[in-house]
Amino acid sequence: MARDKVTVIGAGNVGATTAQRIAEAGLADVVLIDIVEGLPQGKGLDLAEAAPVVSHDANVIGTNDYADTAASDVIVVTSGLARQPGMSRDDLLTKNAGIVRSVVQQAAAASPDAIIVVVTNPLDAMCHVAMDASGFPRERVIGMAGVLDSARFRTFIARELRVSVEDTHAFVLGGHGDTMVPLSRYSTVAGVPITELLSADRVRALEQRTADGGAEIVGLLKTGSAFYAPAAGAFEMVEAILLDRKRVLPCAVRLQGEFGVDGLFVGVPVVLGRRGMERVFEIELTDDERAAFQRSADAVRELVEVLAK
Repeated sequence: MARDKVTVIGAGNVGATTAQRIAEAGLADVVLIDIVEGLPQGKGLDLAEAAPVVSHDANVIGTNDYADTAASDVIVVTSGLARQPGMSRDDLLTKNAGIVRSVVQQAAAASPDAIIVVVTNPLDAMCHVAMDASGFPRERVIGMAGVLDSARFRTFIARELRVSVEDTHAFVLGGHGDTMVPLSRYSTVAGVPITELLSADRVRALEQRTADGGAEIVGLLKTGSAFYAPAAGAFEMVEAILLDRKRVLPCAVRLQGEFGVDGLFVGVPVVLGRRGMERVFEIELTDDERAAFQRSADAVRELVEVLAK
C-alpha cells in the first residue's frame, strides 16, 4: 500500500523540523518546498541521508516546483517571515498574507483533495487567507495554534507542580496571540483541576506566561522564533488526520455559530480525523470565559478587516 504524502511549504526551521518529525515517525512521504533554490533540496537530501540511521523508509525530497507536491493528503503551511524582537504578530499580517495566498493557491491546485494545516502567523488571519485562496471547505483548513499554546501551558503546569507532563492536560481557546484564553478549570493534573492545586495568583501567572510564550522565546533567541514546539504541534495534527485518530485538539477552525461566533477562525476544541475537522467539541463557558473568548474573536475580526481593505 502506498504511503500517504505530506507537503510542507517553507523549508525554514519550522518546516524542516516538521518534515523531520513526519518522516522519522514513518508517517508519510514528505515533499519540502520553498521558493529559495537549493534550500529545500539540501535539507531534503540531508533528511533522506539520516533515514538509515534512524530507521525509516519514508521518501523525503526537496523542490521548488509545485508539480512535485501533486496528490498530497496534507499540506502544512509554514512559509512566511518569522517574528523578530519588538515585532507583534500583527506586524506580520500583510507581508505573510501575500506569501500564504500565493503558496496555497499553487498547492491547492496540485492537491485539490488535501487537508491544509496552517502554521504561519498571525495564525487565525492566515487561516482566512488560506481558505479563501484554496476554496476548500472549513473541514479542510485548520490552524495549528491551540495545540502549541496548550503544550506550553502543560509545560509550565508540570514544572510548577513537579509532575510529569504526561499527566497534565490543558485547554487554551481563542486567537493565537495576546488574547488567547487559557481555561484553567478545564486544565488538570491526573484529572484534578489546577485551580484546586495552585493559588489563584500562580494560576494567573502561568496563564500569562502561556500567552507570552512565543514572545518569551523570540526575546531569548534574538534572531528567530520558536520552531521545535510548533513543529511538534503540527506533527500531532498531521498524525491525528492521517491515522484517523479522532483526537480532540484545540485548533483554529472557521466557526459557524459555535461558541456564539460566526464566520471567524478562532481556536476551539475539535475532533480531528481523516476528513480533517470532523466536529467542533463545544464546551460550556462561564460568563468571564465567554467574555474573554469574545474579546479574542474580536481581535481576530480586526485583523481580518485589515486584510479586507
